[in-house]
Amino acid sequence: MGESSLIETVLVLLLVSNLLLLGSTSLPTCIRMVGLQGLVVGLLAPAMHGGDSLWRALGLAAGSMLLKGIIFPSMLMRILRQTGIRREVEPFVGSSLSILTGVAALAFSFWIDARLALPARAVAGASLVLPTGLATLLIGLFLIVSRRTAVSQVLGYIVIENGIFICGLELAGQVPMLVELGVLLDLFVAVFIMGIAACHISREFDHMDVDQLDQLRG
Repeated sequence: MGESSLIETVLVLLLVSNLLLLGSTSLPTCIRMVGLQGLVVGLLAPAMHGGDSLWRALGLAAGSMLLKGIIFPSMLMRILRQTGIRREVEPFVGSSLSILTGVAALAFSFWIDARLALPARAVAGASLVLPTGLATLLIGLFLIVSRRTAVSQVLGYIVIENGIFICGLELAGQVPMLVELGVLLDLFVAVFIMGIAACHISREFDHMDVDQLDQLRG
């Protein structure tokens, strides 16, 4: 498979996984989709920035795939087993409207990309990278504000980081390894802390809904 075909396949998988995330209320399914995103996003770095930066790109890809494709999903699955919560019962926005919002985010991303004065893509098949990255970022933000459970909101943060990662690969002249590794470390700490918070919320209130936390007193 050539670089162009690999990039296009990765981007299609990302877009499909985004729509599945918006349309599913099963938390295990959503975690698997985000894990799939973490694995396929890592393939973009060596595909887009090989050559002289191949080893740096491979290192960045390995770190991204390990954290977002294996470690984070394993942590979140463990939280689900501990809490016994399997579904997003009453999201603020329903599945059908969420999917429509995702399609609108993708259309908006293509509209933005068409109006940016970017240099010619050096890699064939990369014309969809920036719209996919912007759409992924927007969908991650939407997941955070439209879902009630703490796990779903953690997934939203991971999806946002995927979008930032994709946009960074497109806009940066070379693989920004130190910056990306710093972001991955921050994301790891955030997911770890929010995982602990989700367990405590479930233990105290028998659910992981976060929409009523602003009513806590004392």
